[in-house]
Amino acid sequence: MLLLLLLLLAPLFLRPPGAGGAQTPNATSEGCQIIHPPWEGGIRYRGLTRDQVKAINFLPVDYEIEYVCRGEREVVGPKVRKCLANGSWTDMDTPSRCVRICSKSYLSLENGKVFLTGGDLPALDGARVDFRCDPDFHLVGSSRSICSQGQWSTPKPHCQVNRTPHSERRAVYIGALFPMSGGWPGGQACQPAVEMALEDVNSRRDILPDYELKLIHHDSKCDPGQATKYLYELLYNDPIKIILMPGCSSVSTLVAEAARMWNLIVLSYGSSSPALSNRQRFPTFFRTHPSATLHNPTRVKLFEKWGWKKIATIQQTTEVFTSTLDDLEERVKEAGIEITFRQSFFSDPAVPVKNLKRQDARIIVGLFYETEARKVFCEVYKERLFGKKYVWFLIGWYADNWFKIYDPSINCTVDEMTEAVEGHITTEIVMLNPANTRSISNMTSQEFVEKLTKRLKRHPEETGGFQEAPLAYDAIWALALALNKTSGGGGRSGVRLEDFNYNNQTITDQIYRAMNSSSFEGVSGHVVFDASGSRMAWTLIEQLQGGSYKKIGYYDSTKDDLSWSKTDKWIGGSPPADQTMVIKTFRFLSQKLFISVSVLSSLGIVLAVVCLSFNIYNSHVRYIQNSQPNLNNLTAVGCSLALAAVFPLGLDGYHIGRSQFPFVCQTLEPWKLYATVGLLVGLDVLTLAIWQIVDPLHRTIETFAKEEPKEDIDVSILPQLEHCSSKKMNTWLGIFYGYKGLLLLLGIFLAYETKSVSTEKINDHRAVGMAIYNVAVLCLITAPVTMILSSQQDAAFAFASLAIVFSSYITLVVLFVPKMRRLITRGEWQSEAQDTMKTGSSTNNNEEEKSRLLEKENRELEKIIAEKEERVSELRHQLQSRQQLRSRRHPPTPPDPSGGLPRGPPEPPDRLSCDGSRVHLLYK
Repeated sequence: MLLLLLLLLAPLFLRPPGAGGAQTPNATSEGCQIIHPPWEGGIRYRGLTRDQVKAINFLPVDYEIEYVCRGEREVVGPKVRKCLANGSWTDMDTPSRCVRICSKSYLSLENGKVFLTGGDLPALDGARVDFRCDPDFHLVGSSRSICSQGQWSTPKPHCQVNRTPHSERRAVYIGALFPMSGGWPGGQACQPAVEMALEDVNSRRDILPDYELKLIHHDSKCDPGQATKYLYELLYNDPIKIILMPGCSSVSTLVAEAARMWNLIVLSYGSSSPALSNRQRFPTFFRTHPSATLHNPTRVKLFEKWGWKKIATIQQTTEVFTSTLDDLEERVKEAGIEITFRQSFFSDPAVPVKNLKRQDARIIVGLFYETEARKVFCEVYKERLFGKKYVWFLIGWYADNWFKIYDPSINCTVDEMTEAVEGHITTEIVMLNPANTRSISNMTSQEFVEKLTKRLKRHPEETGGFQEAPLAYDAIWALALALNKTSGGGGRSGVRLEDFNYNNQTITDQIYRAMNSSSFEGVSGHVVFDASGSRMAWTLIEQLQGGSYKKIGYYDSTKDDLSWSKTDKWIGGSPPADQTMVIKTFRFLSQKLFISVSVLSSLGIVLAVVCLSFNIYNSHVRYIQNSQPNLNNLTAVGCSLALAAVFPLGLDGYHIGRSQFPFVCQTLEPWKLYATVGLLVGLDVLTLAIWQIVDPLHRTIETFAKEEPKEDIDVSILPQLEHCSSKKMNTWLGIFYGYKGLLLLLGIFLAYETKSVSTEKINDHRAVGMAIYNVAVLCLITAPVTMILSSQQDAAFAFASLAIVFSSYITLVVLFVPKMRRLITRGEWQSEAQDTMKTGSSTNNNEEEKSRLLEKENRELEKIIAEKEERVSELRHQLQSRQQLRSRRHPPTPPDPSGGLPRGPPEPPDRLSCDGSRVHLLYK
């Protein structure tokens, strides 16, 4: 297209500077100046788009334009102009105008002639027509009419045949089945309309002048079983019926299948089943009611207009609705629209309606009869499947107050039903001519409605089939015209209708051909049948607003023309979405919780630094040296690192962007784990490195169940949570938990076994054991709980971080606070060298205990010594006694020359250490 435009406009751009001569305002050597379209008309610029036409001022030589007019207007003057080489358009001396014309139907007259004077075809203002009838016919109406401003001055007349007297006319019988009750009680209005049509046809002299149409009818109750009984009576009882007229699709299906065996034409006024369009199955079937599939193009057009791509359906299980829905499914598929959910029911719609609610259906097409419609919408009210979030598409041929009619089979009030049906859309065939022009019966559609209303016993809104009544009326006219053509119209060659019987295929074929070629203006509009015997018509679109139906548009499927009145109203202010809008929201950690735990962690790190500094500063103190200060320093560092791990543990999408998350997963997460290690740092580093190489951590998103928003908006919240995870996360965690658990068990065992050990080199083994017990208990509680609560970010963070904080705090307090307290309160700041210079002083708890044990032992020895002294005293006494006895037996020894005492025998060696005072002093 663009290449064609360049070729057409090439002369305009290739003109050399200064070329050409004198120019006129309307012509140049480049081409012809563009012409503006006439009023109420337009111009077709072949090969150019609307935007391209606006962008140019000249069109090239040999370019042609075509005039078109809108509405009931015709082009007067040249319809096509061509750009000449001299820069002018052809026939510029004659203007092209769009002029309103009068109806062309006045230019022909059945059984007569029309003479046009004062103008030419088409009939313009000032044209005059005169009407003349053929022999044996007389004119009914004005013989002259004048065209003025697109309207004829008088109604169009018609030629009536000079009829045979009533007593001599032969009867032709019609067998009809009217549903006066049941799923569609259309016979309540259609039967009076048929009777009206029979009266009008039988009063005409130009239609069946020798015959009189008579009606034999029964109430089918829209029930195939009941219809079978009456069909049998119609066929087997006299008189012979020349045609059958059923209503209801289910009844028409039964009648049409049987009619082929009896050589009968079937003409239905109220059957919409698409299955009836099957010419092989129903070869003699016609209907003035269009097929239900005619609704589907309208529905698809509305779906596209409002941008809906997902719809749901619910139908009553009957052939008419099943075949209609099959056709709709094909059409929406071609339009790129999806039927997401399809439900059906036989008599109870409760479960299907609940399923629609469960599947979040929003745009719902309902196909069911009027009685079932009340059941459906009673369930719709119970399930709250109405309001601003939902749109229902229903069939338009229900009574206008169908939802207010009392129905004992439902338990909903009129107010509840009115609330449930508010805002639904109906599509129905245009069954009453909106133009209000005169039909073949010389009545306008409005005159027909007024005349029918007078015949009805109830208000039209309470009368079933009132909307279809024009179709029933026109059905009699279509039959009468076909029979009139078959019989020759009176006086001309034709067949005798009274010769018809159920074995006469010839007359049936002639009636079929006449019916197939029907074309006339009826009160329902232009009546014409397609190849399948179905009526072609427009579709009316209505919406229930405030309890009454309002017209919002028309749709012509043959031209894909949607006429929109812009009167549609929506409960929410605009058409709803075809599905719940899902808004993805990430769940972030509570910032109050994160800040609180971070403050605790920071204070813990400060405490760890203080403890570490204290331990290093007092490393020369003997009490500190006896508590393995290097291990305590490593513990303080480990606690600070564990507390620091709380900060990356609380990082999520609130603090970092999506692009930074993979980096954080592969850096902060391993570092968090590094902070939990103690003496086995190397093993942890190696294990974590293997983990990151084999199965690296990455950002994963956990999705939760949808939630309703706090505000009343038509959206659904889809919560999501970000995790740092790997493909085999549980396996790696199992490895870590396994060997860390073994280390804790080993620590618990060693702490238990050394609880009563006393040594000067490790004076805080009880504090270490208590710290190990504390870490073990918190790990046993926290590890499984955090795995279970991983989807609850606040709870998981609180458990993990507080476990780290508490274990670190307890470890620091247990290990370092007693040392600080002892050194501060007792002032024991001496070094080991200074402490050895002082005797009798204790420097730690072990020395005090040793002193107490020595004192106890000393008391026990004192008791033993006392017993020994008493024994010694006894022995002395015995010795003295023996010495005295010996002195009496032996003489005394001479004195020592040195002047000392007399010598005696030497004392035994053990007697020399029996001095109790000396022994006592030894142990004091």
